[in-house]
Amino acid sequence: MTDVIVERPTSAEYAQPFERYVSLVQDSDVLAALARQTAELAEALSGVAGEAERFRYADGKWSIREVLGHVIDTERVFGYRALCIARGERASLPGFDENAYQANASFDDCPLRELLREFEQVREGHLSLFRRLSGEAWLRSGVANSKPASVRALAFIMVGHVRHHLGVLRERYLPQLRS
Repeated sequence: MTDVIVERPTSAEYAQPFERYVSLVQDSDVLAALARQTAELAEALSGVAGEAERFRYADGKWSIREVLGHVIDTERVFGYRALCIARGERASLPGFDENAYQANASFDDCPLRELLREFEQVREGHLSLFRRLSGEAWLRSGVANSKPASVRALAFIMVGHVRHHLGVLRERYLPQLRS
């Protein structure tokens, strides 16, 4: 169903805190934006290796590996929500606590190249799902974490979430590694 044009979601299709992610997506083709992000992440992190992968820009902040692990976890959560809503799920989908997920993960034990590969695999699965959706499925809405969510909003949120964290990596992590 690649001929479906996915228009920008309205603010009624997602919870207000997600506006910060949706606002980062000005692309006319959200699927193309989703497809580009694996390479964008790999490029941004290409010079990071060894112990630098565990770099934290301040005490109590996640390491570079943990940031990417969080991106992967969140990708899975948003993708699951999109799948459920696209298939007509009427039950409210659960929220998730990113800090609890991080506390129960061991991303610092995983080399960055493996995390990048994992992100690529998860994203490719979501792209496969999105590419097969009908126009009607893109417009379906449901409830996630007791808030409204549409399939198309979730796709925009996924792009914006990665862009947000790429921005954090570029502003707070990478400059300190290069100085």
